Order: sequence, then structure tokens, then C-alpha cells
Amino acid sequence: MDWLSEASGILRGYRNWILSNGLVIQAGNTVTIGGNHRSMRFDIITIFPDFFTGPFNHGILKRAQTSGLVEIATHDLRSFTHDRHRTVDDRPFGGGEGMVLKAQPIYDAVQSLDIEPKSQRQSKKATVILLSAQGQRFTQTLAQQLAVTERVVLVCGRYEGVDERVNELLCDREISIGDYVLSGGELAAAVIVDAVVRLLPGALGNPDSSRFESFGVEDQEETVSSDGMPRSTYGAGGLLDYPHYTRPAEFMGLTIPEALAGGNHDAIRRWRRRMALKKTLENRPDLLQNIEFSDEDREILAEFGWRESWDG
Repeated sequence: MDWLSEASGILRGYRNWILSNGLVIQAGNTVTIGGNHRSMRFDIITIFPDFFTGPFNHGILKRAQTSGLVEIATHDLRSFTHDRHRTVDDRPFGGGEGMVLKAQPIYDAVQSLDIEPKSQRQSKKATVILLSAQGQRFTQTLAQQLAVTERVVLVCGRYEGVDERVNELLCDREISIGDYVLSGGELAAAVIVDAVVRLLPGALGNPDSSRFESFGVEDQEETVSSDGMPRSTYGAGGLLDYPHYTRPAEFMGLTIPEALAGGNHDAIRRWRRRMALKKTLENRPDLLQNIEFSDEDREILAEFGWRESWDG
């Protein structure tokens, strides 16, 4: 029966090659073969366009651009100024520290992109986002929403802030990547592009990679993974990911958990769920407030000291 095992391995390898080359779109148990993925475009408006040369020229982002899955364009804000000093900022009305990015250059930059007016914009066609410490927090849920949008324009804030009329006239939302302040929106733009692009069908070698990870999908009844093997992963459903181990099985006196060494897929899934609950309770207890737990989940959390009314 060795030839059957060999043939099975060849078929699995061929399937993975198809997946990694963007020829399969998979949603649940449905697989569609064909290379016509929807192409997405990012336009980034910034005073430092060269900043993005490094982040976008490596790994998944580079492959996604090369394959035509995504197009990323940067636009120098100073090219849309109208004075010889190429001025993009000015002092704030009412006084105060710092400088404020002017509305006119940003308005002209967005207009040059042929984006529909804010009042006529369809959310899945195009969206304009201001990157600001005052914005809503960027989450995996928001990344998933942007991943079905054809065109995303990111306006990188700088200095003390951006003239609020930019927000009122042009932007659909403000986004912040965390509760801290950066020198500008360029780092935030790179983070958002990376988080969104990896969710596009065909961007990752294995389509399950973006499903079974921190903040990933709810667990499903599927018993096999995309490569046809029994599934030992557990859908996070808003939890943090479980711990991971690789060879060697022992390192500096520390051995891998017994559950991972036994080869029992059900046991591995149960261990991973348990550890995901534990890690979330330890590192991000706030996430537990929005998750529906099974009775088994509650028993596991109680073992680790969690109470249902506990507020962190």
C-alpha cells in the first residue's frame, strides 16, 4: 500500500501548490478553482513616501503585489501644495503647541485619485481613512471589513494633527492602531496594509492560516483542514491564539506538552482551546467580555481563577 501513501502525498502537495499560487478561493467547505481573484488597491497620502520602500518589499506583501493581488501606491503630499516652499502645515487657530496639516493639499491629493465624493461613496467600492490617535481602535474585525473593499485611501496624519475639515469633507472614518501616540501615520498605514492584505484569498500559502489564529473565526464543525488531514486546530472565536512549539521536543530542559506529542487530534484541539482561554485570561481579559462560552469553557476558565462577573 506504499504507492497509495505516496500518491496521497503527491496529491496533497499539488493541492497546497495550487493554494499557495492563488488558484483556489476557499470559503468554509466550498472551493472554487480559477485564478481570477479580485485585485485590491491602497493609496497612501504622506509627506514621507520613501518610508514605505522597506515594509512593502518583503514577504507576503511583496508576493501579493507581484501576483497582482494588491496594488499599493504612495502619494507625496507636498506635490499638492501651491507655494514655492511646498508648505503642508500651519499654526493652529486658538493657539497651542505644534503645527497642523493643512486641508488644501490633502483635499487636492484625494481629488486627484478620482474617488467618489464622501456622500456618494459605497463602502465596498472605496473608503478614505484618516490615521489619527483620535480614531477608533484598529481590530481584526475592522481588517476583515477592509479586506472586502476594492480601494482604500489612507491619509497619514502628522505633527499636532490634521485640519478637522479633512475629516468632515473627505474621510469615512478615523483609525488608530493603539492607545499611544506615534510621530505620524506612516507606521499605522504599514500595519493596516499588512493586516488587511494577508486576509485576501490567495495571499497566504495555506488559506487556514488566517482563520485559525488570534482573533480568528469561531470554531466550526469541520473535521479536516484544507490539506485533507484531520484538523487539530481550534477556531479562536475572538480569543488569543494558543501557544506553539516546534522541534526539538526538548530544549534547555523544557519539553513540549504531552498532548502535542501523542498525535491524537481531538486531544490536541482540546489542549489548544484550553491554552487559548488561559493565555487570553492572562494577557487580554477584556476580550472575554464579548465571547460566548460553552459550559466546558467556563469550567476551564474557573480553574484559572476567572469569574463570570469578573471585570478584569
